[in-house]
Amino acid sequence: MAQSDIKEENSTRPFRFRKLLFCLFSYHGSPSHSLPPSSRYTAIPDEDSFDASPFPDFDDDERVQQYLQDRRVIGYDPLVQPALLRHEITSSKNSHRTIASARYNAGRILSGHDDRILVIVGPCSIHSPEQALEYARMLKAKIPNWPSLLIIMRAYLSVHHFALHIVFSPSIIIIFSEKPRTTVGWKGLINDPDINGTFKINKGLRIARQLLCDLTDLGVPVGSELLDTTSPQYISDLISWGAIGARTTESQLHRELASGVSFPIGFKNGTDGSVTVAIDAMHSASNPHAFMGVTEQGLASIVKTRGNQDVHVILRGGTKGPNFSSEHIKETAKSITKKRKFASIMVDCSHGNSQKNHNNQPRVLQDICNQLAAGERNITGVMIESNINDGKQDVPAAGPSALKHGVSITDACVDFDTTVDMLNKLNEAVGKRRSAVLEAGIKAPPAFESAGH
Repeated sequence: MAQSDIKEENSTRPFRFRKLLFCLFSYHGSPSHSLPPSSRYTAIPDEDSFDASPFPDFDDDERVQQYLQDRRVIGYDPLVQPALLRHEITSSKNSHRTIASARYNAGRILSGHDDRILVIVGPCSIHSPEQALEYARMLKAKIPNWPSLLIIMRAYLSVHHFALHIVFSPSIIIIFSEKPRTTVGWKGLINDPDINGTFKINKGLRIARQLLCDLTDLGVPVGSELLDTTSPQYISDLISWGAIGARTTESQLHRELASGVSFPIGFKNGTDGSVTVAIDAMHSASNPHAFMGVTEQGLASIVKTRGNQDVHVILRGGTKGPNFSSEHIKETAKSITKKRKFASIMVDCSHGNSQKNHNNQPRVLQDICNQLAAGERNITGVMIESNINDGKQDVPAAGPSALKHGVSITDACVDFDTTVDMLNKLNEAVGKRRSAVLEAGIKAPPAFESAGH
């Protein structure tokens, strides 16, 4: 082929492809396979990184197709099948007992048949499996001290986009932009297990599944948030309780997902503090659904569900302020009982209720304890963001290896000693509620009596 022909052929290629090709071969003069993974997976576009012309050339079929399909997709990588990962990393019989027992008892608490309090406690998000296991061992040692509480460890493996200040080393700076990005959103242990923007999701899935197997084998049940509709296929058999967050409670996709999971689900109120969306989500998830999903074999399928009756509301506060007061509890319970026999309410001590100050979590819990001691029966659970040490931290320039031990890299948490004090008070408050209920002459919640016991 003549040089003039080559020049003519190159000139008709999409601008973005030519720019990409230039970037691939201009990185230290090496081909694309020597690029750091972050460069292969992530592009930060500048204003000129799309097609040279915003309107396609209809005389060029190839260019039109490139304009119509995957115009902004860099590539596709294979994802391990859920069934294969479950076969590779199996759970023990002790894990099965831990998971099944916690699911059963959590369901009874949330339906009003068990007067204990369900406690979801643990790190805002897990970034170190070793530290998560350390926390779990500390927690397990204290569980016998709290007979009036059902403890489920918070094990959040995928998170919403948090602003983490990460200063990348030169070897992993993204090369598709003129400016390196110094603030990125870490999406959790599954999506980015190395906390460096390489997004080794297959590795993250393996680490996450192994961690949940280890935690449940230890005898500590776990709860997690369902952020997407794919990752639960890899770990849902290990979860005893799940949450749908404030940003996704209104999503029909997540309501459909909640209708089919095998464990209780809590719906958080909207970010504005609205409880209506959570109550509507409960009603939707408790009914059967048919929707598009993925099987354990990784095949696209039509999923048909029975509906999930083990659903409840989580009050987490919002932009209008906290919503854990006695007035908020009573108002929420009144709204729930319009659609359900028993109003089951969990209170999140963090987020909007703590006004994003982890030091306020004990104050929130104290108010809950006062309500319980006064005989409030609709509070069935609490959430606490807790870690080995308090506060939060940014990922330093030296990378994850330089992180402080046992400190969150997302939301700030209370330390373990504070957690123990909080749960001691909560356990005592449940005992006081029993006494208050007996003094009032109420032997059991209405849900228990209506069940014919």
